[in-house]
Amino acid sequence: MKYFVDDQSIVRKIWGKADTTLFIFAGAAAEFALNKAVDWLYFTGRLPADPLGRLFSTVVYARQIIFSEEKAALKAIDSITAIHHSVEANRGAKIPDWAYRDVLFLLIDYSIRSFELLDRKLSEAEKAEVFDVFYRVGQRMQLADLPTTFTEWEQMREEHLQQNLICSDFTVDLYRQYKKHLGGLRFLLVIQIQALLVPNTVNRLLSLKRSFWITPLLGGYKFLRRVKLEAFFRNALLPNEYKVQIKELDRY
Repeated sequence: MKYFVDDQSIVRKIWGKADTTLFIFAGAAAEFALNKAVDWLYFTGRLPADPLGRLFSTVVYARQIIFSEEKAALKAIDSITAIHHSVEANRGAKIPDWAYRDVLFLLIDYSIRSFELLDRKLSEAEKAEVFDVFYRVGQRMQLADLPTTFTEWEQMREEHLQQNLICSDFTVDLYRQYKKHLGGLRFLLVIQIQALLVPNTVNRLLSLKRSFWITPLLGGYKFLRRVKLEAFFRNALLPNEYKVQIKELDRY
């Protein structure tokens, strides 16, 4: 059986751990809030009403593609494309190509950043492998002006960070919703993870500041991972409605 992503791929290792996936989720949540096209996510009303569910659905789709055989993965990508075309039809406008690329770009970037923060540095070949998976997703979606190599992506990623992000009223409202849905303690922890994880441009626009306790806390958590005891600590911090779903994210 042919899979969209090879069974031995580093991408499966990255997305096959619940905590790494949650870190990707945290980074995406920060950058989603700053994107100049975030009004598209407000158009349907789903994002402010259920920001965790909306972002989690993006993670679920990505994992469905990564762990499915090729035909099922392509069907999932086509479903994503159809959903977005439906939103465009309802609004009577087209989502900018750069906004589509931004979502792919942040999935590439936070896949790399999250794995490196929790596990180890990736080789250039492994980073290129991460890029290739999401490049093929973009190709299937028929997105315009995609970079064709990891090196080209690095340059375009930096350009997108400089051009396509802004701290707006949507940003403020979305973070207000994050806090409402997460609760104070979880929100504080997510903010600190974001401060460790996001690029400097995102950090500056959101005015994220690392607290003195986050680095030793992360070090302690990484020790728990090595001795296979991290799940209890992680699950204690999760919203009840997502515990089962997040437990199912663990494949390795």
